[in-house]
Amino acid sequence: MANEIAYNRSALRDFLGSVATVSGDLSNITAPPFVLSENSTVEIPQYWADHPSLFVSQGAEEDAERRSLSVLKYFLGTLRNQQYAGRSEGSGVKKPLNAFLGELFLGHWKDEELGETRLVAEQVSHHPPITACYLWNDKHGVRAQGFTQQEITFSGNVIVKQKGYAMLHLDKWEEDYLIPVPNIKVKGIFGGVPYPELEGDYSLISSNGYISKIKFSGKSFFGSGQKHKFEAKLYHSDRPDQILYTAGGAWNGKITFNDARSGKEIESFNAQKIESVKVQVADLAEQDPWESRNAWQEVVGALNNGNMRGVANAKSRLEDGQRHMREEEQATGKQWQTVFFERKERDPIFDKLSALDPGSFIVDKAGGVWKANREAIQNVRKPYHGDLLPNNERVKTENSPRDSGVDVSEQNGVAVTSAAQDQAADSEETAEANGHVFNNLALRQREINSQERKRAPSISATTYKEPTDEQVEAFLRARHSNAYR
Repeated sequence: MANEIAYNRSALRDFLGSVATVSGDLSNITAPPFVLSENSTVEIPQYWADHPSLFVSQGAEEDAERRSLSVLKYFLGTLRNQQYAGRSEGSGVKKPLNAFLGELFLGHWKDEELGETRLVAEQVSHHPPITACYLWNDKHGVRAQGFTQQEITFSGNVIVKQKGYAMLHLDKWEEDYLIPVPNIKVKGIFGGVPYPELEGDYSLISSNGYISKIKFSGKSFFGSGQKHKFEAKLYHSDRPDQILYTAGGAWNGKITFNDARSGKEIESFNAQKIESVKVQVADLAEQDPWESRNAWQEVVGALNNGNMRGVANAKSRLEDGQRHMREEEQATGKQWQTVFFERKERDPIFDKLSALDPGSFIVDKAGGVWKANREAIQNVRKPYHGDLLPNNERVKTENSPRDSGVDVSEQNGVAVTSAAQDQAADSEETAEANGHVFNNLALRQREINSQERKRAPSISATTYKEPTDEQVEAFLRARHSNAYR
């Protein structure tokens, strides 16, 4: 174990030495395998709803003032799992896999009392990298959508600048809540246990006029201050000097809410102790090839086995396929077609609410505004990209892949049927044939993965010889210079 830690720190030092020579966005830098997480950035939206009771609670609150407080509580309650991606804090944070263009994550949470909360997330852009998501619970009339574009730089700490926002809508009250996506500074890198800090001032703004002003701060370089600290105050935009509620504490620990008028504590909870509900997803064999855990399964398997070369080889096959896909699109003048989200030039609700505090939100015009296509979410069947696989392989089938699919509403909570397929779906024979098409795609993907694994050099955890520091540095610099961009 001591040798492994020493090796990891040596490789991390070499890696940091490499990235420190690069200026600009590091979003697509290839990190050493032990720094990588076992999931992709497209999975991160699940942590907006892995406390389903918090997600739906504001839908039933009768008082507008208390509803706004409930949304603030919900937002604060999501932060810990978002930043640590469900990991224990003692393990530190790891870099998620860079989602590829078109990557999908579909899941849901079922509860007898709360009903079903559903999630659709999609990587809608690669340059710049943008993930869009849509969450909804029909029983409680609560729905949220948002997108985030990350720009990552390094200056002793890793700085993650987030551009985008989330919009929470309550059907019963016809209210919208504009929610910020705070910037992140990853500290403690050279100590070997990185941890996230949120920094800056942000506003959570409601269409009913209530605003929660939130200030994040952390421990300074000289050791003063408190890790993960925040302070918040809630007021109405017409009466900004009349504070109604305050909240404070650590966003990864105890959070306390007070009535500012009486000075009394009204509620508290510990973000480490509130129960997280694991998202449910379809079995790998039933997932579309473009669904995240299916697409990355070979990389994740190599990561779990400590197979550094296997990780690099599996990632390269997928990333090279994506690069060739982009080259083909450029050569033919075609653009990538997203499945569940649409690019918009503007969002009138965002424009109206963000005007109350423009400094809390940054939207890159080049990246655009991304909104859920609710009709597509209800009406699209898989295979989502026909016979095309993420590694740019194609599967030949007897049926036209664009006119075939399988209803996966039982599998991932997303009802699927397209206008072009509605008539075909009426025929049991056609439905059965379509099922064979999807199964053939899944089988073909597994066959390709199996063949590639056989061709790739096999390195077991017991026989793998650790590379020297010089070999690691050479490997990282070579991978970095050819990183998928």
